[in-house]
This record gives sequence, structure tokens and C-alpha cells, in this order.
Amino acid sequence: MNVALVHDWLNQLGGAEDVLETLVDLYPAAPVFTSIYRPEAMPAAYRSWDIRPSFMNRLPLVKRHHQPFLPLYPLAFESFDLSGYDLVLSNKSGFCHGVLTGPETLHVCYCLTPTRYVWDFWRYAGRENLGRLSRGLLQPLLAYLRLWDRLAADRVDRFIAISTTVQRRIARFYRRPSVIIYPPVDTERFVPSGQVDDYYLIVSRLVPYKRVDLAVQACSRLGRPLVVVGDGRDRASLQAMAGPSVTFSGRLPDHDVADLMARCRALLFPGVDDFGITPVQAMAAGRPVIAYAAGGALDTVVEGQTGLFFREPAPEALGAAVEQFETLAFDPARIRRHAEQFGRPLFEQQLTAYIEQQMKSFRCGGAGLQEQERLIQ
Repeated sequence: MNVALVHDWLNQLGGAEDVLETLVDLYPAAPVFTSIYRPEAMPAAYRSWDIRPSFMNRLPLVKRHHQPFLPLYPLAFESFDLSGYDLVLSNKSGFCHGVLTGPETLHVCYCLTPTRYVWDFWRYAGRENLGRLSRGLLQPLLAYLRLWDRLAADRVDRFIAISTTVQRRIARFYRRPSVIIYPPVDTERFVPSGQVDDYYLIVSRLVPYKRVDLAVQACSRLGRPLVVVGDGRDRASLQAMAGPSVTFSGRLPDHDVADLMARCRALLFPGVDDFGITPVQAMAAGRPVIAYAAGGALDTVVEGQTGLFFREPAPEALGAAVEQFETLAFDPARIRRHAEQFGRPLFEQQLTAYIEQQMKSFRCGGAGLQEQERLIQ
């Protein structure tokens, strides 16, 4: 197959780039079409890829401050010439699913989420502390982007969701069916330890929607040791509310994070993520997870077997879950086996099989959702 990969932007690292790296390994000859590319902000290995940025890449300041250029992303992705490709695989949380393809091309969208700040603007604006004036000025633009985003979704032939939560959003906002293939997690980097120390662990960016404040308040009130790994604009306020049992480590090297995960009592995951790679990493290290019962955690954590849920976003609820956790026993080997179903090898196997089957059915006139669901089970 002649394959093209499409990605929203390449000026910062995150979970989307973990997926992209796996896709490039699967399709090493495929060019990567993207809106902007800032090589110095990305791993050195990316410089060997065939990366093709849009006209936006020539605009001043866009590589460091891409948010103000929001109106241009639809134009950027519609500007690419993707004629001649058998398969277009878009890795989307923004606008890259809006590329134009011909009727002879199969477009599969691996959807990390429908564009969050378009469809869930008020929650996004709240956690980003946008003022009333900014919110008001953005309303006409958002109305246009919602319309464009919805119509762009009709250009996609097949949607893949990363979790049940994202699958529901695709159905609600795009009115499209999808199958679920969980994103690849490097589970081999995490190894259970024979030693468990007396501390709970947070590994997160310190920004409002991660709700690290719930864990800091709960452990401070209970006097339980909590190690917070990560940095962000909330760090100062979190340190101000923290008791003496809470320590902040900042960003740490990967091997240090893996070691902390292997020796913690449990990982605390108080926010809502579309999938949530960190809980899977902790479980790969054999450690249970105490998570808020929402988002991707509902797909990855098995209550009573690999962790516990708390059901109200309040420090009291999290604290009660911690106290309940301390009365229970968990099997590290069982937790590790559960995490392996989210590993990279299974992702590669499922995605490759799915695309091969969809290419066959596409060339024969298409396949219904029931067949798609059967193929991924």
C-alpha cells in the first residue's frame, strides 16, 4: 500500500506523539503530513522521517505559540495533496481528520478525541482560566469550527476510538460509529519490584484538569506520604496547600519514574483523561491504581483486582478510597498480566489486522459496523 500519515502538529511531545511513533514504525515509508514542525522541540529520531508541514510552518511565531492560529488549521489540512495514496491514516485530536482524499483512498482516523476545545469549550475555558472577554470573542469562531469539524468527520471512512469515552464522543458529536483499539503503551519499560515502600505516587503535569489538588489534600489530611512527580503552572499553589507528608520531585528521568512506580503503594489518578497512559504504566510495574471513576480509567482499571475507584471529585472521596485500599491485598503478577493487554505488540497486531481487512472490504464496496466490530474483537 501507498500510505500517508497525518498528525495535528509537531511542536511538543505528548501521548499523541507516542502513537505517531508506533505508526511510523509500522509504516516507515509513509510521509507524515502535519500543520507545523519544530525540529528542536522533538526527538532527534524525527529528523530522519519524511515530515511535510503545511504553509503554516512559514508563519512567524507559530511553532512556539500555535494556539492563536486556530482559524488556519482547517485550511492547512485541506491544502495537502493526498491524491495517489491507497491509505490515509490520521492521528487526530485536533483538525487533521479534515484532509481531502479521493474516492479511491481509504481514510482511517485514529481518534484520540473529537476536538476538545471545539466541543467542550466551557470546561476547557474554565480549566485554562480564559476571561469573559476571550470567551465572548471566541464564540463566532467556535461556531464555524464546530460546523467545519462535523462536516470534516464525514470525510473519514472509518473511525477508531482510543477508549469507550472517546467512542461515545464520536457518536455524539460526529454521528459516526467506531471501533476501539487502545493506544500503545510501552509496558516493557516497567518491571515489578520485590520491594514496596510507604508512599503513594502522582505522575502528572501539574495543570488544573489533572486534579492533583485532590490527591494533595487527601494525603495531607490523612498524613499519608505522597510523592508528586511532574511540573506545571499549578505547582506553586499545590505546594502551598500541601502538608508535610507531600513531597514534590519535579520532572524526573524515565528510569527514575519507573523505579518510583515499581515501589509505590499505589498510583493515584484523580483526573479525567481520554485514555490515561500513566495508570497502565503503574499496572505494568505491578502496582494498583486508585482512580476517579471516569474517562479512560474505566477501560483500564478493574476494581478490586487492579485498583479501586472513587466516585466523587472530592478529597474526602479519594481519602476514603485510600483508607479502603489499605485494608485490601492486590496481586502484582495479576496486575502486570492485565497491563500487558495495553502493550504495543497487541496494538500493532490489532491495528494492522483491522486496516488489512478494511482495505479488502473498501475495495469490494465497503463494510458495515458489525463487521468492523467483529474484526477487532
